[in-house]
Amino acid sequence: MTRRNFVQSTVAGAAAAAPQLPAQPGVPWYRRVCRWGQTNITESDPDHYDIPFWRDYWKRTRIQGVIVNAGGIVAYYPSKFPLHHRAEFLNGRDLYGELAAAAHQDALAVLARMDCNRTAGDFYQAHPDWFARQASGEPHRAEDKYVTCVNSPYYDEYIPGVLREIVERSHPEGFADNSWSGLGRDSICYCDNCARKFRAAEGKPIPTRKDWNDAGYRQWIQWNYRRRLEILDLFNRTTKDAGGPNCLYIGMNSGSVTSQSRSFRDLAAISRRAEFMLLDHQARADESGFQQNGDTGKLVHGLLGWDKLVAESMALYQAGRPTFRLAAKPPDEARMWMIEGIAGGIQPWWHHIGAWHEDRRAYRTAEPVFRWHEEHEQYLVNRQPVAAFGVVWSQRNTDYYGRDESAELVDAPYRGVTEALLRARLPYLPVHADHIERDAGRFSALVLPSVAALSDAQCAAVKRFVAAGGGLVATGATSLYDEWGDPRPDFALADLFGAHAPSPDFGRKGATRATAHTYFRLPGSGARHPVLLGFEETDILPFGGALEAMRTDPGVTIPLTFIPAFPIYPPETSWMRVPKTDIPGLVLSTHGNARVAYLPADIDRRFGRDNLPDHGKLLANIFRWVSGDRIPLDVRGPGLIDCHLYRQPGRLILHLVNLTNEGAWRAPLDELIAVGPLEVRVKLPDDVKGRGAQFLVSKSKPALAVRQGWATLEVKSVLDHEVVVIS
Repeated sequence: MTRRNFVQSTVAGAAAAAPQLPAQPGVPWYRRVCRWGQTNITESDPDHYDIPFWRDYWKRTRIQGVIVNAGGIVAYYPSKFPLHHRAEFLNGRDLYGELAAAAHQDALAVLARMDCNRTAGDFYQAHPDWFARQASGEPHRAEDKYVTCVNSPYYDEYIPGVLREIVERSHPEGFADNSWSGLGRDSICYCDNCARKFRAAEGKPIPTRKDWNDAGYRQWIQWNYRRRLEILDLFNRTTKDAGGPNCLYIGMNSGSVTSQSRSFRDLAAISRRAEFMLLDHQARADESGFQQNGDTGKLVHGLLGWDKLVAESMALYQAGRPTFRLAAKPPDEARMWMIEGIAGGIQPWWHHIGAWHEDRRAYRTAEPVFRWHEEHEQYLVNRQPVAAFGVVWSQRNTDYYGRDESAELVDAPYRGVTEALLRARLPYLPVHADHIERDAGRFSALVLPSVAALSDAQCAAVKRFVAAGGGLVATGATSLYDEWGDPRPDFALADLFGAHAPSPDFGRKGATRATAHTYFRLPGSGARHPVLLGFEETDILPFGGALEAMRTDPGVTIPLTFIPAFPIYPPETSWMRVPKTDIPGLVLSTHGNARVAYLPADIDRRFGRDNLPDHGKLLANIFRWVSGDRIPLDVRGPGLIDCHLYRQPGRLILHLVNLTNEGAWRAPLDELIAVGPLEVRVKLPDDVKGRGAQFLVSKSKPALAVRQGWATLEVKSVLDHEVVVIS
């Protein structure tokens, strides 16, 4: 008997058996599986998949669940459906079933991976009416594959049949699906199924072109969102009916709200349905850094709840720009992405492409991180975040204000605000606009980075937060548009801002990537406002954007005014033609005990793009002022440190992630640089007495001093990260 035949016969006997996972009475798998692994199978793998090697790797990396390719574009088992394309080198083998059985023997949860949005040509020829169509009638293609239509029997009948078949064969705990949501927003499907269903739902034909001001196009957008939720519900009913109440169809989602919008995946609505979430978010972008992953964890948990688990595909190959599927990602780059995700509440999931690698360096990266995660799991789940600031976001703002420019109009302001908070080491949480009232008690202040499209109800929630004494920072076009992106005659929050919109398209004007040669003027005499702390030796600050005259209310304070553009080149012409105006760049006001800062100037967007330290310092000063310094954490010392603070009964948990490295703004990272010492002061809640502290990375116990409800300790050095537990 060959080794391959031995492996096949060993696992085949378990293929039809139900999984035997370690029993935890009353705790389903999706509440306790915290570490995942995936070998994304290629069509050539069935001929040489070394299952014993991977079983050993599963053990060494301490995973509790595996994600195994099953079907969709390619089937890795002998499906009964003749058009379900078998892997080219499958040769009758049930590779998926063997892997699922081996994983169950090792007491691992199994998620069957699907990718069901496209097929090969023979399927298209057999069922041409199941595929997405362009206006010309030609099918939508993705390379050599044909894109299926979400409104066709392919989704309503065929895929549910495949899901049932897989459950009956191998009893997975659930299903992942990379591309379950079908054709994205940038394309319109004109097939007969879509035309018929849209007319039945909305009484009109499919829109002929993209037009955000057209009610029919907006109806088409919302109709597509609803259809994706219908698909999730259908697939979940199918898998639960076939495999029991805990057999979940999970799909896959993105950590990017803009990506979710372009795929018609409503992150908030999906989270309301979800018991567990998978994120396909494999690498950082240069402009957003590793910290993007920490932010993603907090944003998704803010919707899903902190009692549930979120796993993320963390590529061990070179993902991002450039992508090399078979080359090992530099270990420090992969490690820091994992660590930042863990700090934000994400559960790690290693991901390899292919079952055999000539670049074996990738096998060394995950094990130390995953073993550390297992050792300290009790501190990494079932915890609640502690923050001073809530940064408000909304997917409708991405859709109906950002439209096709969301990267510039929505993402850049959000990134600028969160980057300024991170650099100032001010703990924050993303807050969905629908949850302002629910989460208000967590925060000293709210920040609305050009959240232009807000409903009346959302605006009312902001007003109640300020009336209760909460601070507010708002920028750009915040509240100037309703939830459909239609302009209001003035800011809905104008009474809080103490300022009034100069034009209906304010916020879109000047929001270009070009940087103008413009400045701010600071008061030249007398005591300056606290928001200008640190700028004592200058009377101007660089800006780079455009502003127009704006009416303000009596009693407001305007510490910055606009200096219009003047030439940069040649140097002889570079002098201010209009050195002073009364156009406000920042408007400050008080409302009872509440402080409000409104920034007509898009400093948040500029900082998110241009990374000017003056912009970050100004934003940090504004945050501190509106919060009244009601901030539960103070970390001082050198370096770029991302701080994530949590609490569990009787203890606080502080993640310090060191982002100070030679590749901070240009991936991939190839060297870690230690920083320290850091002085940490943290406000103790009533149930944390401050009797002692421990470091989970350096495995030492620092001296802890407690005075007037604050605990103080020193962290001598941080290489990649440190986790401080105070009890």
